[in-house]
Amino acid sequence: MDADERDIVTYLKAWPGLFVSGREIARRAVSRKRFDKEPHWAVPVLARLVDTGVLESDSTAHFRLVPEGKHRKTEKWVSPEIKKMLEAAGKEFSEGAEIDPPDEKGEG
Repeated sequence: MDADERDIVTYLKAWPGLFVSGREIARRAVSRKRFDKEPHWAVPVLARLVDTGVLESDSTAHFRLVPEGKHRKTEKWVSPEIKKMLEAAGKEFSEGAEIDPPDEKGEG
């Protein structure tokens, strides 16, 4: 994480859970001189932070830190024994598999 990214994350930590406009972030995350010289400095940095999953954006181009419970999910095997059996059978699931959520009636 570079200095600009750290400045933005530090600023947004003061507003947990709230969406803040990109212009407001650009104005207040760094010095006034930087904003006066480059008013759009934050645009590529915000896009990069959204791509990496540190920030999320709403439809009006406002940004916030990703809430703690929504951080990147880690992939886990259901059981180490199942993993061993599949590897022994020559199956490979390096990309993972997606499972559909059950419908509202509780049926798979």
